[in-house]
Amino acid sequence: MNQAVETIRARLQALQDREYRAFHSRLVPTVDPDTIIGVRVPLLRKLARELSATPEAAVFMDDLPHRYYEENTLHGLLISRMNDYAMAVRALEQFLPYVDNWATCDSISPRAFGRHPDELPGQLHSWMASSHPYTVRFGLGMLMQFYLDDQFQPTYLDWAAEVHSEEYYVNMMVAWYFATALAKQPDATLPLLQQNRLSTWVHNKTIQKAVESYRISPEQKAYLRTLRRK
Repeated sequence: MNQAVETIRARLQALQDREYRAFHSRLVPTVDPDTIIGVRVPLLRKLARELSATPEAAVFMDDLPHRYYEENTLHGLLISRMNDYAMAVRALEQFLPYVDNWATCDSISPRAFGRHPDELPGQLHSWMASSHPYTVRFGLGMLMQFYLDDQFQPTYLDWAAEVHSEEYYVNMMVAWYFATALAKQPDATLPLLQQNRLSTWVHNKTIQKAVESYRISPEQKAYLRTLRRK
């Protein structure tokens, strides 16, 4: 193994919190508990700041697949710190196939994405069409983060509605996306529920999450409850 990878792994091991490891293992059931060191996210973010753009980080990111859950999350946080859009996309193309859990997936938010609002949607659409569930989840998450406000286009709702999966963590992200869309773009989003464009599970989970949201008015919540499907 490369010395840089060994050094980063040793730094992660030194940050271990065994109590947190036991707690966090229960939150990521798709991850083998033996591969979880037990490092709190703020410490992972601090380490990512220290390693960002260093030669050691580049070597570490080329060392795939990683052995530990925290190595994957650190990898995603390093990508998040990239300022160059094309570099971030290349890094994600290399890394996303190895993501195996929702927590690592949802920790990735490249700062470069916000600077390329015209280029990004097509790339997200491509990831949403992937056969790999966490690549799909990542694409949906970024569509939710960047394109439900000023950059919103109704066609993005169609893209999300076209995601059909048997994967729980994909369907949860679809529901989260539409619940957020109901809060931010209600006039464009509500017809998709009225027209039953979503699977029954995603449809009902969207309504559940929307009804739980403080951003949805009591009147909207009352109407959404009437749209629940059996």
